[in-house]
Amino acid sequence: MRAVVQTVGRASVTVDGEVVGAIDDGLLVLLGVTHTDTVDIARTIARKVHELRILDDERSAADTGAPILVVSQFTLYGDARKGRRPTWTAAAPAEMAEPLVTAVVEALRSRGAKVETGRFRAHMLVESVNIGPRTILLDL
Repeated sequence: MRAVVQTVGRASVTVDGEVVGAIDDGLLVLLGVTHTDTVDIARTIARKVHELRILDDERSAADTGAPILVVSQFTLYGDARKGRRPTWTAAAPAEMAEPLVTAVVEALRSRGAKVETGRFRAHMLVESVNIGPRTILLDL
């Protein structure tokens, strides 16, 4: 599983003109799933995101109650090392990825996090205002 975690002043996801998820002053998490990922890995990445000391004064979302916007993004497993057209073979198929993205969201919520999401398999407009900018790549 791979996550790009960014501190944001605000972030939102819009699908077909409707805002389906939005936060202020928190974390935007772009989340990719690969073939070998499991529910245990989903729980681990949720814990790492929640406890990641990336906010002001080296605090975490767990410390501050900062909201988290999770957006599934299979393109995090795109491979463009050969040629100009990326391959997506490392990305898990949607049927496998969707329940694992849901597992991450549920694990975050069970830890007490306020979590918003995008919409799986939808064409999403993701907007964010990065703070810092601070961006961390988590790769499990």
